[in-house]
Amino acid sequence: MRTSGRGGEEQKYALTSDEDDSDFWGFAHEAEGLFTPLPDEEGARRVRLAGCLPQGGLLKRVGHVGSLCAVAGNAWFDLLDGDGATIGSYFVNDVTVVDANPSTCGAGLVDLTMTLWCENALAGAERVWDLVRTGHLNRTGMWHDLAPEDRHAWLSVALWSREYQRQGRPDAPAGQLFTLDGRHVVDRDSFYCAIGEAVNGPGGYFGWNLDALDDCLRGGWGATNPFTLHWDSSAEARTRLVERVPTDDGDVSLFDLLLEIFKERGASVILR
Repeated sequence: MRTSGRGGEEQKYALTSDEDDSDFWGFAHEAEGLFTPLPDEEGARRVRLAGCLPQGGLLKRVGHVGSLCAVAGNAWFDLLDGDGATIGSYFVNDVTVVDANPSTCGAGLVDLTMTLWCENALAGAERVWDLVRTGHLNRTGMWHDLAPEDRHAWLSVALWSREYQRQGRPDAPAGQLFTLDGRHVVDRDSFYCAIGEAVNGPGGYFGWNLDALDDCLRGGWGATNPFTLHWDSSAEARTRLVERVPTDDGDVSLFDLLLEIFKERGASVILR
Protein backbone atom coordinates (compact mmCIF):
# COMPACT_ATOMS: atom_id res chain seq x y z
CA MET A 1 0.00 0.00 0.00
CA ARG A 2 1.40 3.39 -1.00
CA THR A 3 1.04 6.24 1.50
CA SER A 4 1.11 9.91 0.57
CA GLY A 5 1.61 11.10 4.14
CA ARG A 6 -0.34 14.20 3.18
CA GLY A 7 -3.82 15.21 2.21
CA GLY A 8 -7.03 15.93 4.03
CA GLU A 9 -10.75 15.54 4.06
CA GLU A 10 -11.36 17.42 0.78
CA GLN A 11 -8.41 15.89 -1.06
CA LYS A 12 -9.44 12.53 -2.46
CA TYR A 13 -6.66 11.92 -4.99
CA ALA A 14 -2.90 12.37 -5.29
CA LEU A 15 -0.35 11.90 -8.07
CA THR A 16 3.31 10.98 -7.75
CA SER A 17 5.86 10.37 -10.48
CA ASP A 18 6.65 6.73 -11.12
CA GLU A 19 10.29 7.59 -11.82
CA ASP A 20 10.95 9.41 -8.55
CA ASP A 21 8.92 8.89 -5.36
CA SER A 22 10.05 12.30 -4.11
CA ASP A 23 8.53 14.00 -7.18
CA PHE A 24 5.04 14.62 -5.78
CA TRP A 25 2.67 16.04 -8.41
CA GLY A 26 -0.13 17.25 -6.17
CA PHE A 27 -3.58 16.59 -4.72
CA ALA A 28 -7.03 16.97 -6.24
CA HIS A 29 -10.56 17.16 -4.84
CA GLU A 30 -12.03 15.13 -7.70
CA ALA A 31 -10.80 13.08 -10.66
CA GLU A 32 -13.66 13.20 -13.14
CA GLY A 33 -13.24 10.69 -15.97
CA LEU A 34 -10.75 8.36 -14.30
CA PHE A 35 -13.34 5.57 -14.32
CA THR A 36 -14.81 6.45 -17.73
CA PRO A 37 -13.07 4.77 -20.69
CA LEU A 38 -13.02 6.77 -23.89
CA PRO A 39 -15.02 5.28 -26.79
CA ASP A 40 -13.14 2.54 -28.67
CA GLU A 41 -10.09 2.93 -26.41
CA GLU A 42 -10.55 0.84 -23.28
CA GLY A 43 -7.54 2.11 -21.37
CA ALA A 44 -7.59 5.71 -22.58
CA ARG A 45 -8.90 8.32 -20.16
CA ARG A 46 -9.52 12.04 -20.22
CA VAL A 47 -9.38 13.09 -16.59
CA ARG A 48 -10.30 16.45 -15.08
CA LEU A 49 -8.57 17.02 -11.76
CA ALA A 50 -10.84 19.48 -9.97
CA GLY A 51 -9.29 21.59 -7.22
CA CYS A 52 -5.70 20.64 -8.02
CA LEU A 53 -2.51 22.34 -6.79
CA PRO A 54 0.09 21.09 -9.30
CA GLN A 55 3.57 20.50 -7.93
CA GLY A 56 6.88 19.08 -9.07
CA GLY A 57 7.01 17.53 -12.53
CA LEU A 58 3.31 18.13 -13.14
CA LEU A 59 3.59 21.86 -12.46
CA LYS A 60 6.37 22.09 -15.05
CA ARG A 61 3.97 20.80 -17.71
CA VAL A 62 1.09 23.22 -17.03
CA GLY A 63 2.64 26.02 -19.10
CA HIS A 64 3.27 23.80 -22.12
CA VAL A 65 -0.25 22.73 -23.14
CA GLY A 66 -0.33 21.75 -26.78
CA SER A 67 3.37 20.89 -27.06
CA LEU A 68 5.47 17.79 -26.44
CA CYS A 69 6.61 19.37 -23.17
CA ALA A 70 3.08 18.84 -21.80
CA VAL A 71 3.83 15.11 -21.42
CA ALA A 72 4.56 14.45 -17.75
CA GLY A 73 5.11 10.69 -18.09
CA ASN A 74 4.01 7.76 -15.92
CA ALA A 75 2.69 8.09 -12.38
CA TRP A 76 0.93 6.53 -9.42
CA PHE A 77 -2.63 7.76 -9.05
CA ASP A 78 -3.50 7.38 -5.36
CA LEU A 79 -6.97 7.36 -3.81
CA LEU A 80 -7.06 8.83 -0.30
CA ASP A 81 -9.23 8.50 2.77
CA GLY A 82 -10.35 11.44 4.89
CA ASP A 83 -7.05 11.45 6.79
CA GLY A 84 -4.93 11.49 3.63
CA ALA A 85 -3.89 7.82 3.86
CA THR A 86 -3.76 5.94 0.57
CA ILE A 87 -6.57 3.40 0.24
CA GLY A 88 -5.42 2.16 -3.18
CA SER A 89 -3.36 3.14 -6.22
CA TYR A 90 -3.47 2.84 -9.99
CA PHE A 91 -0.43 2.95 -12.24
CA VAL A 92 -1.12 5.37 -15.11
CA ASN A 93 0.81 5.84 -18.33
CA ASP A 94 1.55 8.83 -20.54
CA VAL A 95 0.06 11.58 -18.37
CA THR A 96 -0.31 14.62 -20.61
CA VAL A 97 -1.68 18.03 -19.59
CA VAL A 98 -4.21 19.33 -22.14
CA ASP A 99 -5.92 22.20 -20.27
CA ALA A 100 -5.72 24.23 -17.06
CA ASN A 101 -8.22 26.73 -15.67
CA PRO A 102 -8.75 28.48 -12.33
CA SER A 103 -10.82 26.34 -9.99
CA THR A 104 -13.82 27.30 -7.90
CA CYS A 105 -12.61 24.88 -5.21
CA GLY A 106 -10.27 27.45 -3.66
CA ALA A 107 -7.80 30.25 -4.23
CA GLY A 108 -4.69 29.19 -6.12
CA LEU A 109 -6.19 25.89 -7.24
CA VAL A 110 -6.73 24.86 -10.86
CA ASP A 111 -8.94 22.42 -12.70
CA LEU A 112 -6.39 20.44 -14.66
CA THR A 113 -7.43 18.29 -17.62
CA MET A 114 -5.10 15.50 -18.69
CA THR A 115 -5.08 12.43 -20.88
CA LEU A 116 -3.62 9.19 -19.60
CA TRP A 117 -3.80 5.42 -19.99
CA CYS A 118 -5.13 3.16 -17.23
CA GLU A 119 -6.82 -0.19 -17.91
CA ASN A 120 -7.38 -1.06 -14.25
CA ALA A 121 -9.71 1.82 -13.29
CA LEU A 122 -12.94 0.03 -14.23
CA ALA A 123 -16.29 1.68 -14.84
CA GLY A 124 -18.43 1.25 -11.74
CA ALA A 125 -15.47 1.18 -9.34
CA GLU A 126 -15.74 4.81 -8.22
CA ARG A 127 -18.83 4.17 -6.08
CA VAL A 128 -17.07 1.29 -4.33
CA TRP A 129 -13.99 3.40 -3.66
CA ASP A 130 -16.24 6.03 -2.06
CA LEU A 131 -17.62 3.35 0.26
CA VAL A 132 -14.08 2.39 1.27
CA ARG A 133 -13.03 6.02 1.66
CA THR A 134 -15.93 6.94 3.93
CA GLY A 135 -15.85 3.73 5.97
CA HIS A 136 -19.27 2.65 4.69
CA LEU A 137 -18.13 -0.62 3.16
CA ASN A 138 -18.91 -2.22 6.50
CA ARG A 139 -21.71 -4.75 5.93
CA THR A 140 -21.77 -8.15 4.32
CA GLY A 141 -23.85 -8.61 1.19
CA MET A 142 -23.46 -5.09 -0.20
CA TRP A 143 -22.54 -6.61 -3.59
CA HIS A 144 -25.63 -8.85 -3.85
CA ASP A 145 -27.74 -6.58 -6.05
CA LEU A 146 -24.97 -5.42 -8.38
CA ALA A 147 -25.15 -6.01 -12.13
CA PRO A 148 -22.56 -8.50 -13.46
CA GLU A 149 -20.23 -5.79 -14.80
CA ASP A 150 -20.44 -3.95 -11.48
CA ARG A 151 -19.52 -7.11 -9.58
CA HIS A 152 -16.31 -7.23 -11.59
CA ALA A 153 -15.63 -3.58 -10.69
CA TRP A 154 -16.33 -4.46 -7.04
CA LEU A 155 -13.69 -7.19 -7.20
CA SER A 156 -11.17 -4.80 -8.74
CA VAL A 157 -11.56 -2.46 -5.76
CA ALA A 158 -11.33 -5.40 -3.36
CA LEU A 159 -8.01 -6.29 -5.00
CA TRP A 160 -6.46 -2.82 -5.17
CA SER A 161 -7.63 -1.81 -1.67
CA ARG A 162 -6.74 -5.09 0.05
CA GLU A 163 -3.76 -3.76 2.05
CA TYR A 164 -5.73 -0.79 3.35
CA GLN A 165 -8.74 -2.95 4.15
CA ARG A 166 -6.67 -5.40 6.17
CA GLN A 167 -4.63 -2.63 7.89
CA GLY A 168 -1.65 -4.89 8.47
CA ARG A 169 -3.66 -7.69 10.08
CA PRO A 170 -1.95 -11.11 9.80
CA ASP A 171 -3.56 -14.09 8.14
CA ALA A 172 -6.08 -16.04 10.18
CA PRO A 173 -4.26 -18.97 11.85
CA ALA A 174 -4.43 -22.50 10.49
CA GLY A 175 -7.55 -24.43 11.46
CA GLN A 176 -9.86 -21.48 11.00
CA LEU A 177 -13.49 -22.02 9.98
CA PHE A 178 -14.95 -19.73 7.30
CA THR A 179 -18.55 -19.68 6.10
CA LEU A 180 -19.43 -18.89 2.49
CA ASP A 181 -23.03 -17.81 1.82
CA GLY A 182 -23.89 -19.46 -1.50
CA ARG A 183 -27.35 -17.99 -1.95
CA HIS A 184 -26.12 -15.21 -4.23
CA VAL A 185 -23.44 -17.17 -6.09
CA VAL A 186 -24.67 -17.17 -9.69
CA ASP A 187 -21.45 -16.89 -11.73
CA ARG A 188 -17.67 -16.58 -11.41
CA ASP A 189 -17.56 -13.02 -10.13
CA SER A 190 -20.28 -13.55 -7.55
CA PHE A 191 -18.36 -16.56 -6.22
CA TYR A 192 -15.21 -14.43 -5.82
CA CYS A 193 -17.23 -11.69 -4.10
CA ALA A 194 -18.61 -14.31 -1.71
CA ILE A 195 -15.29 -16.04 -0.93
CA GLY A 196 -13.53 -12.70 -0.45
CA GLU A 197 -16.21 -11.70 2.04
CA ALA A 198 -16.11 -15.09 3.77
CA VAL A 199 -12.36 -14.88 4.42
CA ASN A 200 -11.71 -11.16 4.80
CA GLY A 201 -15.04 -9.56 5.67
CA PRO A 202 -17.05 -6.87 3.81
CA GLY A 203 -15.30 -5.85 0.60
CA GLY A 204 -12.65 -8.49 1.17
CA TYR A 205 -10.49 -10.05 -1.54
CA PHE A 206 -9.58 -13.72 -1.99
CA GLY A 207 -9.02 -13.97 -5.73
CA TRP A 208 -10.90 -12.84 -8.81
CA ASN A 209 -9.97 -15.61 -11.21
CA LEU A 210 -8.87 -19.22 -10.88
CA ASP A 211 -5.13 -18.47 -10.83
CA ALA A 212 -5.61 -15.71 -8.27
CA LEU A 213 -7.69 -18.01 -6.06
CA ASP A 214 -4.92 -20.60 -6.21
CA ASP A 215 -2.38 -17.93 -5.21
CA CYS A 216 -4.55 -16.83 -2.27
CA LEU A 217 -4.78 -20.43 -1.06
CA ARG A 218 -0.97 -20.51 -0.80
CA GLY A 219 -1.11 -17.99 2.06
CA GLY A 220 -0.61 -14.28 2.58
CA TRP A 221 -4.15 -13.25 1.66
CA GLY A 222 -6.08 -13.71 4.89
CA ALA A 223 -6.19 -17.47 5.43
CA THR A 224 -3.65 -20.14 6.40
CA ASN A 225 -4.04 -23.75 5.28
CA PRO A 226 -5.35 -26.06 6.42
CA PHE A 227 -8.69 -24.39 7.02
CA THR A 228 -12.33 -25.41 6.70
CA LEU A 229 -14.89 -23.71 4.48
CA HIS A 230 -18.59 -24.25 5.16
CA TRP A 231 -20.29 -23.58 1.83
CA ASP A 232 -23.91 -22.82 2.68
CA SER A 233 -26.59 -23.19 -0.05
CA SER A 234 -24.02 -25.11 -2.06
CA ALA A 235 -26.68 -27.08 -3.96
CA GLU A 236 -28.03 -23.83 -5.41
CA ALA A 237 -24.54 -22.71 -6.36
CA ARG A 238 -23.82 -26.07 -8.02
CA THR A 239 -26.79 -25.62 -10.38
CA ARG A 240 -25.48 -22.19 -11.42
CA LEU A 241 -21.73 -22.75 -11.68
CA VAL A 242 -22.14 -25.17 -14.58
CA GLU A 243 -19.74 -23.45 -16.98
CA ARG A 244 -17.38 -26.03 -18.48
CA VAL A 245 -13.71 -25.27 -17.88
CA PRO A 246 -10.97 -27.09 -19.80
CA THR A 247 -8.34 -28.88 -17.71
CA ASP A 248 -5.60 -31.44 -18.40
CA ASP A 249 -8.12 -34.14 -17.55
CA GLY A 250 -10.89 -32.78 -19.76
CA ASP A 251 -13.69 -30.29 -19.28
CA VAL A 252 -15.18 -30.01 -15.78
CA SER A 253 -17.83 -27.76 -14.30
CA LEU A 254 -16.64 -24.59 -12.63
CA PHE A 255 -18.18 -25.76 -9.34
CA ASP A 256 -16.25 -29.05 -9.37
CA LEU A 257 -13.02 -27.29 -10.40
CA LEU A 258 -13.31 -24.87 -7.49
CA LEU A 259 -13.68 -27.80 -5.09
CA GLU A 260 -10.63 -29.45 -6.62
CA ILE A 261 -8.51 -26.29 -6.21
CA PHE A 262 -9.44 -26.04 -2.54
CA LYS A 263 -8.64 -29.72 -2.02
CA GLU A 264 -5.25 -29.48 -3.76
CA ARG A 265 -4.23 -26.61 -1.47
CA GLY A 266 -5.27 -28.43 1.70
CA ALA A 267 -8.53 -26.62 2.45
CA SER A 268 -11.53 -28.71 3.49
CA VAL A 269 -14.87 -27.69 1.94
CA ILE A 270 -18.05 -28.89 3.64
CA LEU A 271 -21.07 -28.52 1.37
CA ARG A 272 -24.23 -27.60 3.24
